[in-house]
Amino acid sequence: MRAALAAATSLLALLALSTRAQARQSADLRVSFAPYQLGRSTNVGFDLNINAPVGHVPSPLTALELHYPRQLGFAVSGLGLEACPPRQLQALGPEECPANSHMGQGTAVAEIPFGPEIFHETAEVAILRGPEHEGHIGLLFYAKAVEPVSAGIAFPGALLPAAPPRQESIAITVPLVSGLPGGPDVAIVQLHASFGPRGLTYYERTHGKLIAYHPQGILLPNKCPRGGFAFSASLTFLDGSHARAHTAIPCTP
Repeated sequence: MRAALAAATSLLALLALSTRAQARQSADLRVSFAPYQLGRSTNVGFDLNINAPVGHVPSPLTALELHYPRQLGFAVSGLGLEACPPRQLQALGPEECPANSHMGQGTAVAEIPFGPEIFHETAEVAILRGPEHEGHIGLLFYAKAVEPVSAGIAFPGALLPAAPPRQESIAITVPLVSGLPGGPDVAIVQLHASFGPRGLTYYERTHGKLIAYHPQGILLPNKCPRGGFAFSASLTFLDGSHARAHTAIPCTP
């Protein structure tokens, strides 16, 4: 009986620890269209916040999926007409990738715990077309940080189609990045990513000449879905926990 009680107590303790681990991180998602005009091309902006209890740093993010309405058609947006080789991106940075491979940009904020202090670092993020991944359109992300940890890191993603009524998604594999010497890996707490033509210039060869133009971008449908445009995010963390966030862009009058 004592052994059984001890086992049950241990099991309950493990369950409680597991529950606390699962509850350590939560996420908030906001999505925007700029401009927001039905039937016109737009930039789609994702803003993701990862929250932890006050005084704590979230577990490092290892995988992220951004789910979006099928009507938006990221795969047929006219963005990412060329692929940038991953090794070239890692060695030389996004500036040396083909202009027609750029699909958007963003920023990321990470927290780096070191003893009792928490340092913050901001990185610029470039979003590019990458090689195909298991038959899907491949993406590449390049994050460049300067202080207190100087690093440029390339990591993969993919555009994943889905049959109705499921949403399509952007799947991202997030690498672990060492923080300060002797410290744990950095933890992403904010991520902004914008897919679209804003700030992009593409080139097309016509009659032997390179002609500059702005790509179309994400095309909004002529009709708003009932209930608005629904988005969600699925997050996986190093400690084995998961988080999910939902949002919607309401229909305009």
